[in-house]
Amino acid sequence: MTLNRPKVFIASKLPKEAETYIAKFCDYEKWEGKGTIPKEELFQKLYDKDGAILTGIPINQELLEHAPVLKVVSNVSVGYNNFDLDAMKVRKIIGTNTPGALDNTVADLVLGLMITSARRIAQLDRYVKEGKWKQEDNSNLFGLDVYGATLGIIGMGRIGEAIAKRAKYGFDMEVLYYNRNRKYEAEKNLGVKYSTFEALLKTSDFIVLIVPFTENTYHLIGNKEFNMMKNSALFINASRGQTVDEEALIWALQNKKIFGAGLDVYEKEPINLDNALLGMPNVVTLPHIGSATEKTRFDMAMAAAKNLVSALSGEKALGCVPELKD
Repeated sequence: MTLNRPKVFIASKLPKEAETYIAKFCDYEKWEGKGTIPKEELFQKLYDKDGAILTGIPINQELLEHAPVLKVVSNVSVGYNNFDLDAMKVRKIIGTNTPGALDNTVADLVLGLMITSARRIAQLDRYVKEGKWKQEDNSNLFGLDVYGATLGIIGMGRIGEAIAKRAKYGFDMEVLYYNRNRKYEAEKNLGVKYSTFEALLKTSDFIVLIVPFTENTYHLIGNKEFNMMKNSALFINASRGQTVDEEALIWALQNKKIFGAGLDVYEKEPINLDNALLGMPNVVTLPHIGSATEKTRFDMAMAAAKNLVSALSGEKALGCVPELKD
């Protein structure tokens, strides 16, 4: 008989394979209801749990007070803005995420947003289906070239590098990037060029924002930044909605400060139906599907399961977020 197996609570829907993996090492309970588990029930479930998979649920002081033996929280996501890092540090809680599993999938989506926005694919698809296509149509259907254009990437992490690789080798784009730290290996291997933040905004034909959401990146792009961009620029946000001042983006689009936008994220999700962005033909709006393929979501779930088990087994915690590493 196995003694002292860690106890785990799973509040995120996982594939059977991930649950089976966790069951080899831990005793677990899972949330069987629809939607998000009610707070009171969550607190009851966490009271005697050593670990948990709680994607998107705030891991704050209130929760930790109801989870006295909790040691590990595993997110099935690259983001971890649900972690109250200060509160977790005090309790020495390990927090993990799954960044590597979704890099290529998100990069593919960003290229799709770039092409769709530049060539007005979504807009012109509706144009044809609504019976508006006329024989005399010409320049009113024009879009922007992607091939050979200048791409500016704000945030050169793994996803940023995957985007740069596709842009450089697939579309022969000149790729500029801005990051807190220079990526000399990426410059050498991909031929990308480091730029100041302002120079990138002023010279890029396409601007991709792919930074994590932190206190420092809240409303990183606002009125000042949109005013620096070319009138022909396309802005792509595949990071988090809170990194952009949405009112400033709406203003920039309404006043033709930029050509258009491709968005997968918003300040409020799901987006309100009265949001002005939804009425703009030059804006492509997706429902936060950056990692939404069956294979990638499976890989993320398995990574989260392995992260959780590694930490509870006393091994080196896989996927530990940088701020919570020893």
